[in-house]
Amino acid sequence: MRVTAEVDGYGLARVEMCRGSGNAIDLAMARALRDAAMECEKARVRAVLLTGRGRSFCVGGDLKEFAALPGERLAVHLTDVTDALHAALRLLAGLDAPLVVAVQGAVAGAGLGLVAAADVSLAATDAHFTAAYTAIGYTPDAGVSWSLPRLVGPRRAMDLLLTNRRVTAAEALGMGLVGRVVAPDRLNEEAMRVAGALARGATEAYGATRRLVDRALTADLHEHLDAEARQLGAAAASGEGREGVAAFLAGRRADFAGCGTEGAGADRSPPRSG
Repeated sequence: MRVTAEVDGYGLARVEMCRGSGNAIDLAMARALRDAAMECEKARVRAVLLTGRGRSFCVGGDLKEFAALPGERLAVHLTDVTDALHAALRLLAGLDAPLVVAVQGAVAGAGLGLVAAADVSLAATDAHFTAAYTAIGYTPDAGVSWSLPRLVGPRRAMDLLLTNRRVTAAEALGMGLVGRVVAPDRLNEEAMRVAGALARGATEAYGATRRLVDRALTADLHEHLDAEARQLGAAAASGEGREGVAAFLAGRRADFAGCGTEGAGADRSPPRSG
């Protein structure tokens, strides 16, 4: 089994890569990640926690598998791998549920793409990050050439992609590649705490916020202000919005589970002006 996935009673999906110490991505693992993402979509989960079992989170593609293939088959095989992996990333990006990723040890290649796809990312102090693609004559996949410039800036992204230098957890935090750094013995506990809290939160509002932030990178200010105004009105009128305000005024914790699906998650269209 390459990937395990389970959903708890609060709607938290725990997805774990479990292929040896490096969790190298072969075709079977790419398809397993896609299938796990499909299950998350089908189950309408409220948060997703992605981890990698063993010493390292994910060292990227399985180079031994790739090297064993003749040239005429390799390009087709890599297309199959990336199609499955990219399908997983598209599915996870389309959820209202936030994606939390917790990493330890080596993170390279497509593993870097999985980290960059996270809404909340935690790294153990022993984690280290390397693009690795051009070092073997490959080019990026897993969205790395799209997400990395948005997280760390184009110039720094080019530095990492061309030189393949190793980035420590502390440096990754400083450049915005990860959001938090914790001691290795606290990584799982802290990741579960964060993901569990998100699973109990306002899922529709999370999804709408994800889309607003994504669109902000391409929309002009006037379009984006219009989009924010429309979305805020929908969120306030939704079951989540009404429950959140009522709980605040009553001095109690909001119970977002079971709130209606109308409202905060309704506006999935691109921003519009006017």
